[in-house]
Amino acid sequence: MAFKQPLPQSLSPSRLSDFQACPRRYQHGSIERLPQPASYASAKGRFVHYVFEHLFLLDKSDRTIERARGFIEPAKEEILTPEVRLDLSLDEALLATLIAETRAIIESYFAMEDPTTIDSEGVELRLGVDVNGTPLFGILDRLDRDADGTLTIVDYKTGSLPNRNYDSQTFANAELYAALCEATLGEKASNIRLMYVAHGESIERPVSDVVVRARATAATHAWAKINRYYQDGDFPATPSRSACRFCAFQDLCRGEGVPVPSR
Repeated sequence: MAFKQPLPQSLSPSRLSDFQACPRRYQHGSIERLPQPASYASAKGRFVHYVFEHLFLLDKSDRTIERARGFIEPAKEEILTPEVRLDLSLDEALLATLIAETRAIIESYFAMEDPTTIDSEGVELRLGVDVNGTPLFGILDRLDRDADGTLTIVDYKTGSLPNRNYDSQTFANAELYAALCEATLGEKASNIRLMYVAHGESIERPVSDVVVRARATAATHAWAKINRYYQDGDFPATPSRSACRFCAFQDLCRGEGVPVPSR
């Protein structure tokens, strides 16, 4: 079939992950742009990111826990749109849970680091560049300038702590951010820090040139396949228990005859 919708102009780390998990998921989400209902986890992630983004837009001396708590109310207006409230069936009890968990995350975060001491080169930093013929785009939560002058990519995580046996997968998106950072800013990041703010723990990994090049190469190969599948008019489905588990398009794929594993 021929797609009515144009091919996206760039490839982000999250969309690359979608494609690598299942090309059909990329088709439905990135080309056809089928609606994906908000989940509580995604809404909480956006809610918390809003608080920290606005905290770091303040002058260093103003980044207090009281100011952070003060961003909860505007986050309700900005993030909890009528569509999101409908998707979540948001009632007063669930809203109270979200606010309580956000307050706990703020407390946890301030136990992890003192934001008044941090020099940041950018917050919600939008980077777009052509790498090896592939138009890449990403948004960095934070890019810090450490005391020794080096750069650290910081990514907030509101979910569960990862299994450290799978660090290659855990750091994959951030390592592609490192490729974006170097190509856009002309400076290599030295470190990646994933802050699991709900648990008060960070995991870090030095940036490896070999790994970053491998991530960029993988993105280039994926982009070539995306273009080929687009021209062919079909993105193959590659169902698996892990790929399908949290996919919003399970019912659609079942209707198309894809053997989606049972939940």
